[in-house]
Amino acid sequence: MTSTTGSIRELLLSRIRDVADYPKPGVMFKDITPLLADPVAFTALTDALAELCVRHGATKIVGLEARGFILAAPVAVRAGLGFVPVRKAGKLPGATLSQAYELEYGTAEIEIHAEDLVPGDRVMVIDDVLATGGTAEASLELIRRAGAQVAGVAVLMELGFLGGRVRLEEGLGGVPLEALITI
Repeated sequence: MTSTTGSIRELLLSRIRDVADYPKPGVMFKDITPLLADPVAFTALTDALAELCVRHGATKIVGLEARGFILAAPVAVRAGLGFVPVRKAGKLPGATLSQAYELEYGTAEIEIHAEDLVPGDRVMVIDDVLATGGTAEASLELIRRAGAQVAGVAVLMELGFLGGRVRLEEGLGGVPLEALITI
């Protein structure tokens, strides 16, 4: 858990909107578009995530499709690190590594360019939400298969009741899992 100050946490929480029954009945979607539209909140989020990347010695940042891209790209710029997108299957040209996984409302497959990570890279995974942990777990596998090390996982919010942290703890092998907000 990160040491996000109460004022930053409250600012971020105040800019996250709940949308009931999206993308399917029974799911409470956490809409971060109001946060992204607020330059003060978006800057505070970017700064907090960039600080985590620097603190944990990351050399590259992986952003998970799609909202993880929105967060990870400015964090990479702020921290002076490279950004590597993890995309849904079939969206990247050229040689890729792929990994199938289960998520809270179905199954999916993600890919990364095989050459974007190399041995010696220390990679911080950034996403908006940690729910069941399926996407993050699959990304850790891709990073390791590419020969890189995992520096940690950082998310805007963790939905603690869905058990993603428990699922990831073994696969993380002691590297940090940081959530700015736990719900």
